[in-house]
Amino acid sequence: MLQGKDLILATRAYAKEYRGRSWWHVIITLVVLAAGYTAVFTVNPWWAKLISGILVALTLSRMFVIYHDFLHQSILQHSKAARGLFTVFGWYMLAPVSIWERSHNYHHAHNSKLYTSSIGSFPIVTKEKYLASPKGERTVYMFIRHPITIGMGYIFMFLYGMSIRSLVSNTGKHWDSIVALVFHFAIGTGIFLLAGWPGLLFGFFLPFFISLGLGSYLFYAQHNFPGVKFAEKDGWTYHDAALASSSHMRMSPVMRWFLANIGYHHIHHLNPRIPFYRLPEVYKAIPELRMAQTTSLLPWDVLKCLRLKVWDTAKQRMVGRREIYS
Repeated sequence: MLQGKDLILATRAYAKEYRGRSWWHVIITLVVLAAGYTAVFTVNPWWAKLISGILVALTLSRMFVIYHDFLHQSILQHSKAARGLFTVFGWYMLAPVSIWERSHNYHHAHNSKLYTSSIGSFPIVTKEKYLASPKGERTVYMFIRHPITIGMGYIFMFLYGMSIRSLVSNTGKHWDSIVALVFHFAIGTGIFLLAGWPGLLFGFFLPFFISLGLGSYLFYAQHNFPGVKFAEKDGWTYHDAALASSSHMRMSPVMRWFLANIGYHHIHHLNPRIPFYRLPEVYKAIPELRMAQTTSLLPWDVLKCLRLKVWDTAKQRMVGRREIYS
């Protein structure tokens, strides 16, 4: 049975892209995205605009995962065309390259460490620390982890967290955040001027609220799920964090396509250089990767994840509000 570093080594054979296949996935995603936008702005019934807007939202989610893979250097390395495309896409999605790379790479390097769990991810504190914190800090903590806050990822995670907060914290390092803000809302203004309120609603706000809200929840649930494990600094290992602190989110074939296999998140954390389209291949080839904790996008699994609030060191598991004071 493969464990630890041997398991990481076993995945290295799959950390190679097929350049033509990478471009095919990018191009077909852009074609579907263009078709969705065309439908939003040309069909007349409101329900058709709604369906088209949802298609745009899900395709933006797929493109975001591909963007995320590009920044991990798992696809299209050294391509100036890809660099230009994804830089602009990052602005559009309010996830400019500088802050995404800095926060996300830190998250990968320190996933499941309790003392750094609030950097590049949703904050997690121990039950003891939560109870010892001032009321104001407890309120902020619960607000950040509240289901509405997570669902409103467009506002709280991307508009504020990725763009405004990064710009205010270090303008020199994150100058592209102002570019993202201007570019994003310039597109929104252009849509309003050309397509009016219906275009703005179904072609701008609806897709962003859905795609970035879904992205926010995925980022949360992939590391906040029943059975997740967290470690103090001294007991932490990279491979254990990947397998015990990152979920395998089971999805239908349709959602696997729209979310570009991001459900195989434990494999991605084990080796982020594996292209997203090769993750199912790795999952089938290495039996040890089929033993990860699972969750899904089904309502009952979503509720189980959202109920988790703090890490109980005595019970060695995440607990909800009721157990905090028990």
